[in-house]
Amino acid sequence: MNVAKLIRIRGTVQGVSFRESMRREAERLGIVGWVRNRKDSSIEAWVQGELSKVESILEWADLGPPYAQVHTITAEDRPPDPSPNF
Repeated sequence: MNVAKLIRIRGTVQGVSFRESMRREAERLGIVGWVRNRKDSSIEAWVQGELSKVESILEWADLGPPYAQVHTITAEDRPPDPSPNF
């Protein structure tokens, strides 16, 4: 079953290769979506894939890459996109 989530990650998450690391992790897991910096210094991502794989990327995002300091993460359900890409 495919699910999609809109994720917001706050903390020290910009300037620490968070986006590229998340893209690589999503590719490794076989999920799709996008990730971007926000003007408020947070990271926003939309991910889609099998429920277990989306849960895995959420667990990864709660830690992030080595120099990140994640303070909060929120995830909202979204309708799956029929033609996504990461």
